[in-house]
Amino acid sequence: MSTTSSNDSLARLAALIDSRKPERGGDPQASYVARLLHKGPDAFLKKIGEEATEVVMAAKDVQHGADPAALVYEMADLWFHGMVALAHFGLSPADVIAELERREGTSGIEEKALRKAQAREGQEPQPEGRTP
Repeated sequence: MSTTSSNDSLARLAALIDSRKPERGGDPQASYVARLLHKGPDAFLKKIGEEATEVVMAAKDVQHGADPAALVYEMADLWFHGMVALAHFGLSPADVIAELERREGTSGIEEKALRKAQAREGQEPQPEGRTP
């Protein structure tokens, strides 16, 4: 799959999630996304935690010979619930992609050292993160 079609898929899903917000008429009785957003951050943050655990378990299973499709399935659930969180806070997958692009070519080791130096100098450190 090309990057463009991947970004388009994420943008379409983000638009669908956004359309299910309660303030946009999302019906919690008819839509899982609307229900999560209606319940508020605790509901979707709990789901993110659950899905992250399922990703870890699936990855361990794959490490021991299980079908890698199970990992993809669980990762899709994690990304989906992460996108619900982004929508709630007025963010989009494009914001995450922009941050990953900003990090591109940056050594995680160098970035961590820079954050430590900034902290010593009293500057506000940048959020932790590394180029995958």
